Amino acid sequence: MSVQHENMEIFLKGLWKDNPVFVMLLGMCPVLAVTNSLMNGIAMGLASTFVLFSSSTLISILKNIIPKQVRIATYIVIIATFVTVVDYLIQAISLDLYKALGAFIQLIVVNCIILGRAEAFASKNSVSKSMLDALGMGVGFTIALCCLGGTRELLGSGSLLGFSILGESYEPWAIMILPPGGFFVLGAWLLLFAALKERKAKGEVA
Repeated sequence: MSVQHENMEIFLKGLWKDNPVFVMLLGMCPVLAVTNSLMNGIAMGLASTFVLFSSSTLISILKNIIPKQVRIATYIVIIATFVTVVDYLIQAISLDLYKALGAFIQLIVVNCIILGRAEAFASKNSVSKSMLDALGMGVGFTIALCCLGGTRELLGSGSLLGFSILGESYEPWAIMILPPGGFFVLGAWLLLFAALKERKAKGEVA
């Protein structure tokens, strides 16, 4: 396998094969809590991607310096540092968005996707591979949040990013922007993703 092909595989696995939401079912708290609109999904996805990319890169650089006995505590300190940066950035950009995301910005610190990639990949691989892995996982997570947020906002209010899509005659499904709607939409996307993966697998076998 060529280096270029290997790097592409590392990046793409987060989008499809090992998608953190649709395959590994990680980070369910923000996935279900903040995805009542597309904008919230985009913001949380980008924030998580920034923290994942930055922390994985730094952890990969420092992997030979960090003592094994305190590696998890060190990873959390590094992740928390970047989460603080994101927290202040979002406050500076939009207070309304900051209030909409609530405590889930700070909870990125304990997001199992970020800590898991730090322990399972960044601490064992080169900086370039760790960056690609983090970027792929982050983009995959963002795509999943956008899928859920977009679906819930469209069905729940008939709009996307505040712009009317389905018109005034559309009767919104109020449940979609409430907590139960998150479970319904997530279940539907999981079924669709599983069906697509099964169809692809059958095509490759054939």
